[in-house]
Amino acid sequence: MRFYRAATIIGLGLAMLGADCAGAQELQLSSMDVLRAQLDVDKREVVKDNLILTESAAADFWPMYEEYQRELRAIDERVVRLVNEYVEAYGKGSITDATAKRLLDESLKLEEAEVALRKRYAARLVRVIPAKEAARYLQIERKIRAVVEFDLSDRIPLVE
Repeated sequence: MRFYRAATIIGLGLAMLGADCAGAQELQLSSMDVLRAQLDVDKREVVKDNLILTESAAADFWPMYEEYQRELRAIDERVVRLVNEYVEAYGKGSITDATAKRLLDESLKLEEAEVALRKRYAARLVRVIPAKEAARYLQIERKIRAVVEFDLSDRIPLVE
């Protein structure tokens, strides 16, 4: 249950970006602070409830978890900026090929950055917790992000 709540909270925050794209106001990163704080609490609880860690493994895992969240947040902030750029361009009418290319390139860079982050942390995680728990943790992260991405993509209109 918390899994879906965590995903819903961040999904709602990001969805504000794409709501009625043509008339949307730019979302300032600071306006997501309350949503982000609640997500952080809920997400941490989901992870805690679903991982089986010894005390020593937990002592190594949680600081790494916090590092991962900070790096993931940096990617999320780039996503917010990208969506804001799209909202602004969409609001002006037809998007030019040059703008579409630039937005597409940045979108692909963001996807690559997220995959690279998961790979880097997967390698680190398996050194401090069992591989099964590392896989489960990254699976939880991916599921939450999948819900958020679906919600966001569902609210953002296709390029015209």
